[in-house]
Amino acid sequence: MARDRFAPDFDPDCGDAPLSSTRHDIVIGRWQGPRDLLRATGPDWLARGHRVRLLAQACAGSSTVETWLAAEPHSADALVLRAATETARAFNLAITAGRGAPIDQTRIDGAVLACLSAAEAYPDDPTPWTSLISVARLYPAGVRRRELARWWDELHQRDPYSMEGHLQVLHYYSARWHGSHGLMYDFARDAAGSAPPGCPLPVLVQYARVEEFRHALDTRDDRSTAVGLGQHWNNDGAVSDVRRTWERWIMGRKEDHVAPGELRDVNYLAHAACSAGIAEVATPLLRILGHRVTRTPWSYTGDPVQQIARRRKEWGVRDADR
Repeated sequence: MARDRFAPDFDPDCGDAPLSSTRHDIVIGRWQGPRDLLRATGPDWLARGHRVRLLAQACAGSSTVETWLAAEPHSADALVLRAATETARAFNLAITAGRGAPIDQTRIDGAVLACLSAAEAYPDDPTPWTSLISVARLYPAGVRRRELARWWDELHQRDPYSMEGHLQVLHYYSARWHGSHGLMYDFARDAAGSAPPGCPLPVLVQYARVEEFRHALDTRDDRSTAVGLGQHWNNDGAVSDVRRTWERWIMGRKEDHVAPGELRDVNYLAHAACSAGIAEVATPLLRILGHRVTRTPWSYTGDPVQQIARRRKEWGVRDADR
């Protein structure tokens, strides 16, 4: 029997080689790379959302997107990337300031205006609306419910099964931001229930469980007491949720290939199945993933490599199975 030598591939671009190449262009200030990549991506909203989000993270610390806009001020793709970049910059400021510390509201307002400008420049694109809902979390009191609902309607009209869009709303409704566990789970279950077979939206429930876990860690005085949260992952409700997501999403998929924009979602379900000890679900998921692993959510519950390697060994998942 071949020995399993598990070496995870924590590729931040999730195997998207053209994206990786373009991010190198950003490092050297070459704006033509992002332009060509987004032009080639076209209206593939899954790939576009994934690429814009990661390009924005790379652009946040440079002036590449501003250089692009100076050269092509009417480029809709450039405006969409600027909106995502301003959103990333606002979150970077919030992270630097520390949780609960306010940041300059004009920076948040500026990101919102950039998102609205991008939405006007590229009316069919759901990506600016995803950025808009994301940056709304940074307002200390959130945004008015009517305003959030309008933004959500705009996104939903353009991409009704957008995983990233739903995920941003879920974060907004979480107890760590502007909602509660109940509101967050209600949103996740409603979205999961309306999703067609093979659609990834049911995994929102697993995202919600991770959010609840993180909130519990954040609000406890002694992090060592987190060991008491063990039942969080393997209670009857958690186990049922994993099986339901497996049936509705993975069993309904028409292909085994996992696109770069889906990789994080599959990791969330695999993590939930492993944490719940559901071998008959976790094993095929680990085989589907192979060495393509995202650090989250594994990093929230320990060392990612140790957790995955242990489960692969326990359930006999080997390279030859891929």
